[in-house]
Amino acid sequence: MDHFFIETLGFSDAIFSFLILPLLIFIARICDVSINTVRIIYMLGGRRMTSTLLGFFEAFIWLMAIRQIFAHLDNWMCYIAYPAGFAGGILMGMIIEERIAYGKVVVRIITRKDATEFLSFLKLEKIRYTCLEAFGPDGDESIIFCVLERERLEKFLGELKRTVPSAFYTIEGVKAARESGAMPEPGARMPFFSRLRSVIRS
Repeated sequence: MDHFFIETLGFSDAIFSFLILPLLIFIARICDVSINTVRIIYMLGGRRMTSTLLGFFEAFIWLMAIRQIFAHLDNWMCYIAYPAGFAGGILMGMIIEERIAYGKVVVRIITRKDATEFLSFLKLEKIRYTCLEAFGPDGDESIIFCVLERERLEKFLGELKRTVPSAFYTIEGVKAARESGAMPEPGARMPFFSRLRSVIRS
């Protein structure tokens, strides 16, 4: 790598050591940590082939970065670029994870207010729900259970806060959902590269 940037591209040794090399390490760490975040998401979602492929690229990029670290142990800029890239990768991974919005979530809602308007919204959006009548410390309550795609969660919560602003709710990830006695087909889920293109476009 040194030969390519110094001899071929004509950069000075100082520019390569204190600018280009740390920048490359920084970018590499952002990439491999971001891939690690996405890999874990797909692994927990049961996407074995996708998570395996991502794991290969994650390990390859990390290996290239650590190789340059050991090849330039006397360059203190590398010691800054490496953890900075790691931190940046965590942030980037979280942003990508939010944009991908992969999988399903279960939302549990507890409210003492009338939720008729919100239930009408669920019917209109064809979101399956179960509503239970319960009793709490403050009297009668309604408990609503919903399972929906994460990409629809933002609109769902927006309507909930508009119609039942005082409602208490919790959100949890769902690995799989069963309906009518049959598991959803794996092919029905959006492929990884299609989701990646949607993230890049947004």
